[in-house]
Amino acid sequence: MFIDSAVFTVSSGKGGQGCVSFRREKFVVKGGPDGGDGGKGGDVYFIVDNNTDTLSSYKGRKVFKAENGKQGMGSNMNGKSAPALELIVPPGTQIIDDETGNVLYDLLEVGEKVLFLEGGKGGLGNYHFKNSRNQRPTYSQPGLPGLTKTIRLELKLIADVGLVGYPNVGKSTLISVTSNATPEVANYEFTTLTPKLGVVEVGEYNSFVMADIPGIIDGASDGRGLGLEFLKHIERTKTLLFTIDVANYRTMIDQYKVLKEELKKFSNDLSTRNYAIVLTKIDGYYGEDLEADIKKFIDEIGLETSNENEFGFDKTYPYFIQDLIYNKYDASKPYFVLPISSLTSENIKPLKFALYNLIEQNK
Repeated sequence: MFIDSAVFTVSSGKGGQGCVSFRREKFVVKGGPDGGDGGKGGDVYFIVDNNTDTLSSYKGRKVFKAENGKQGMGSNMNGKSAPALELIVPPGTQIIDDETGNVLYDLLEVGEKVLFLEGGKGGLGNYHFKNSRNQRPTYSQPGLPGLTKTIRLELKLIADVGLVGYPNVGKSTLISVTSNATPEVANYEFTTLTPKLGVVEVGEYNSFVMADIPGIIDGASDGRGLGLEFLKHIERTKTLLFTIDVANYRTMIDQYKVLKEELKKFSNDLSTRNYAIVLTKIDGYYGEDLEADIKKFIDEIGLETSNENEFGFDKTYPYFIQDLIYNKYDASKPYFVLPISSLTSENIKPLKFALYNLIEQNK
């Protein structure tokens, strides 16, 4: 089950009580105090593990607490310190203070380990309090209490390319034919209910990560559909791929404008990311002249076509929009507009290379 949010209380362990004890041995007339110290309470760590991609292990759990330190003992024996509580989270997890809303940690690197709450220090035994004026101390220190905090975990997937588009426009099919992802694919809207990640192989040695999120509809930023809940999963992506269906009852320009508007409403920063456009389902186009309709769409968004064909696009659809030289690239415009068919694999291979090139430029 995909869970991307969890709220719970976490506590570090309390330090163990110091011991009050006096040495009692045969032939030892005045043994004196020998109470040991209490053990340290358990710390709380968060560890980033790439083998998990959901927060499902926290579902239904309200409290996570480290163990307390053990009490000190006689003969100057210290109590055992409690083991640390290690909470495993996937890369891209934010730890947020549930009371203030402040982001405490943003965990991105695999293997990262952060000390979140330190356990309480163990109390001192009565051995520490003996002196010339008090040779028989009958008191010790209690262990210090642990720390408690109510937090919210938010998972925001880390991907190089994020797919955005209306429901049922071919996003899941696209990620299934370009990557190792195996999403459910069906011919009805909102087939995709949870985000999916896939690794796209480019040649023999290069790859990038693509993310598919549930479809965005008009009003998604106001809570309609599923878009608002999952738009956060493309916040970390530097490149967006607008997925527009040429066989949809909505016109291409209408789909494009709604997507741009919803992204802007959700996040101003997100709306300014570098992006490209794929026109899907060209195999299912039922109009009169696909090429004329694509040319009309390009004109409507204020772009000029280019004859660049560096990545081996099919000659029928050479719609590179801008010069490929990085310092001439205008980030406010799409890098390319490319008609594709996931069913027949038309332009799929060139799409991979074009996206990889755009990702490298963004770096």
